[in-house]
Amino acid sequence: MTDISFSSARRLGGDDYRTLSLAALGGALEFYDFIIFVYFVTVLGALFFPPGVPDWLVQFQAFAIFAAGYLARPLGGVVLAHFGDLLGRKRMFTLSIFLMAVSTFGMGLLPTYESIGIAAPILLLVFRVLQGAAIGGEIPGAWTFVAEHVPERHIGFACGTLTCGLTAGILLGSVVATVLNSVYTPAEIHDYAWRIPFVLGGVFGFVAVYLRRWLAETPVFAELKARKALAEELPLKSVVRNHLPAVAVSMLLTWLLSAAIVVAILMTPTFLQKVYGFTALQALEANTAATLALSIGCVLAGLIVDRVGAGRFFVVGSLVLAATAYGFYTQLFRHPELLIPLYAVLGLAVGTIGAVPYVLVKSFPAAVRFTGVSFSYNLSYAVFGGLTPMLVTLMMRSDPLAPAHYIVGVCAVGVLTGLFLLKRGR
Repeated sequence: MTDISFSSARRLGGDDYRTLSLAALGGALEFYDFIIFVYFVTVLGALFFPPGVPDWLVQFQAFAIFAAGYLARPLGGVVLAHFGDLLGRKRMFTLSIFLMAVSTFGMGLLPTYESIGIAAPILLLVFRVLQGAAIGGEIPGAWTFVAEHVPERHIGFACGTLTCGLTAGILLGSVVATVLNSVYTPAEIHDYAWRIPFVLGGVFGFVAVYLRRWLAETPVFAELKARKALAEELPLKSVVRNHLPAVAVSMLLTWLLSAAIVVAILMTPTFLQKVYGFTALQALEANTAATLALSIGCVLAGLIVDRVGAGRFFVVGSLVLAATAYGFYTQLFRHPELLIPLYAVLGLAVGTIGAVPYVLVKSFPAAVRFTGVSFSYNLSYAVFGGLTPMLVTLMMRSDPLAPAHYIVGVCAVGVLTGLFLLKRGR
C-alpha cells in the first residue's frame, strides 16, 4: 500500500487513544439501539401481531422483523459510504448515529396491535428498516475511521477496540434487559415497561451524536482531499470492477462474524428459555457474562492478529470457536448448573470476530475503502445475518442442536478463508 493509506512509523499517542475511546463509546450506544429489539422479541411478538397464532409463528414473525434491519443494511451502508469516500468519514459517521437515535426513540412510542391493528407491525418494520440503514453506515464507517487514525501496525488493536465498543452495546442491552426483568413483573413489561429500553436508546443515540462533535476527520481522508486523490468515479463501481477477490474474502469473514454474534449472543437467550428451560432472568444474566467476555475477546483478537497475521489467526480462531460452541450447546443439557461459566467461555471464543475488520480495512485502497468495507460487510450481513434467525429457528423445530451445527458449519468456512489468506501471505 502507498503511504496515503496508513501511517506506520509513529507510536500510538494520546490523540489516538482519545479517538478510539470516543469512537468506541459512540459505537456502543448506537449498537445498543440496534440490538435491544432482540432482547424483547418475545414481548414484541405478542404485542405487535394478531393473538391466537401458534407460538413458533409469532416468534418467527418477530425475528423476521428483526432480520429486516439486516436486509436494509446494504442500501443504507452503500449510500452513507459513498458520501463518506467523497465528503469525509466524520460527517457520515455522525449522520448514521442520528438516524439510529430517531428510529429507536420512535419504536418506544409505537402503539401496539391492540390499538391500531395491522398498522402496528408495519410501523415497527419501518423503524427497523431505518435502524438497519443507520447501522449499515455506522459499523464500516467506524472501522474505517479508527483504522485511518492509527499506525498500520496497530490497526488490529484499533479495530478490535472499536468492535469491543460495539459488543459493549450488546452488553449494555443485556444489562438493561436484565434490570428490567428484575424490577418489573412479566405483566408490567408486557403492559408498558418494554418501552423503556427503546426510549432510553434514543436518548443514548443523541448523546453519541454530541460526543462525535469532538472527533477530527481522519488524516488519510484529509490527505486524499489535499492531493485531490478522491475517487474519480462512483466508488462502488470501482470496488465491483477492481476488487472482487477482496469483496469475496470480506464477505466470507463477515459470515463468520454474523453467525457468531447473531446465534451465540443475540438469539441464544431466547433458546435458553425455549429449549433449555431457564427463566428470562437466568438467560439474561448468563448473556451478560458472555457479552462481557466477548468484549474482552475482541481486544485480545485485535492484539493477536497484529502480531501473527490474519491467515494464521482465522485458521486457529475458527477451530477454537467451533469446538467451544459445540461444547456449550451439548454440555448445557447435561450440566445446566454450569450455564454462566460455559456461556462466558463461548463469549470469549466469539471474540475471534474482533479481528475481522482488520482484514476488511486492509483489503481496499483508501479512495474506496469506506465503500469497499461497507458493500462487502453489509451485503454479507444482509444475506447471512438476515436469514440466520429465521433459518436457525426453523431448523430447531427438528434439531435442538441447530445453533451448534450452524456455527460449526460457518467456522469451517472461516478455516478455509484463513488458509486462503495464508496462501496469499497475509
